Amino acid sequence: MSAKKTQTLWFCTSCGAESPKWQGKCPECGEWNTMVEERAPASSSGRKSKAFSPESTQSKPIAVSAIDASDLPRIPMPSQELNRVLGGGLVPGSLVLIGGEPGIGKSTLVLQNILSIKSRTILYVSGEESARQIKMRADRIGRPSDNVFIVCETSLEAIRRHIETVKPGLLIVDSIQTIASDDLDSVAGSVSQVRECAATLLKYAKETGVPVILIGHITKEGSIAGPKVLEHIVDAVLQFEGDRQHMYRILRSIKNRFGSTAELGIYEMCQRGLREVTNPSEMLVSASSDESLSGVAVGLTMEGIRSFLIEVQALVSTAAYGTPQRSVTGFDAKRMNMLLAVLEKRVGFKLAAKDVFLNIAGGLKVADPALDLAVICSILSSNVDMPVPPRTCMAGEVGLSGEIRPVTRIEQRIREAQKMGMDTILVPRGNLKGIDTSSLTIRIIEVSKVEEAFRTLFS
Repeated sequence: MSAKKTQTLWFCTSCGAESPKWQGKCPECGEWNTMVEERAPASSSGRKSKAFSPESTQSKPIAVSAIDASDLPRIPMPSQELNRVLGGGLVPGSLVLIGGEPGIGKSTLVLQNILSIKSRTILYVSGEESARQIKMRADRIGRPSDNVFIVCETSLEAIRRHIETVKPGLLIVDSIQTIASDDLDSVAGSVSQVRECAATLLKYAKETGVPVILIGHITKEGSIAGPKVLEHIVDAVLQFEGDRQHMYRILRSIKNRFGSTAELGIYEMCQRGLREVTNPSEMLVSASSDESLSGVAVGLTMEGIRSFLIEVQALVSTAAYGTPQRSVTGFDAKRMNMLLAVLEKRVGFKLAAKDVFLNIAGGLKVADPALDLAVICSILSSNVDMPVPPRTCMAGEVGLSGEIRPVTRIEQRIREAQKMGMDTILVPRGNLKGIDTSSLTIRIIEVSKVEEAFRTLFS
């Protein structure tokens, strides 16, 4: 008697499309080399879609004029930085996905928030850690709670039974890639399992109005693991970023149906969990910026719609070997090479035979072009071994001809510098058009060329 052959299908990891055979290019989304082979789902003829809420009824068409457009009610979270990124708090019935690298602090961020919520029952479903491990983390955070229930489970059907028993007001699933449905033959984390489990939890959230927070893995490229359709299903995608070797973490909104994607929150990893950084400028600019140290410049950068001061450090020295080194931390290496070429061609500084090391203080990675002027000034300061005048900051993009180009949100940057006690700021010429500077007490110097900024700082 021959064994029954297992039927398999090919799924696209980008859009979740199915195909009976392998194809190099997905017929739905057009992506290349995204098809993976999995077992075909079991026959669904005997399956019955089960509603989470007994009061759930069929939806009815509603006229646009009859829809209530008032602000959505929000569930405030204990962390103000998390509230900022969410757009004011959790929306009832929303599905939020938090992703990040292993060990970055995703579970700690969620756990220390829910342990401080006393107004509702919370169910924390863990598919990765034991209850003892979660209890140890809760003790380290130092926030005991009687309304947070922990269950270690990876079966979707078992999670459904726990939900019906506990009837939570907030559901946490850590992580979605470890949950599997018994109705599918594929393993947990596969395209079909992630899609099915996320769709089931979305149905639960919309039927009951209970917000659900999913914690997700990311791939080595930095995107959320699983099919791209997962990010389409959820209402908000939050990315928790940072370097595990440094203490700062950034919570960034990639998608948010109920708020802005330009907001971000900043945290500091401490022994007792994550601490909110409400004023990052104080932490990213060291006290030594007031001293006479060459190679240090303070720039104004934007992260989303938030402005803060950041310290740029440079070291220029004679190359000990035949080939000079170019080492960059926290900044784009190609952009620094372009700025070095501008200095050599337009300003006349011979840096081709010198080692150049550049570092953004605090372990942050910055891509704001307005930091160009601070990068150039720190390099020039180290090259001539003359410090930048104390309490001086700058913002400006440097072009290939050596001109300093205008940057966005210049008034917000200037006010941040003034709030932090800076005395002088260098800005691009013409960037202040239409801006009322009468209420500003900081000294504003407009510069149009790199050599003009050099003469202003080091004359």
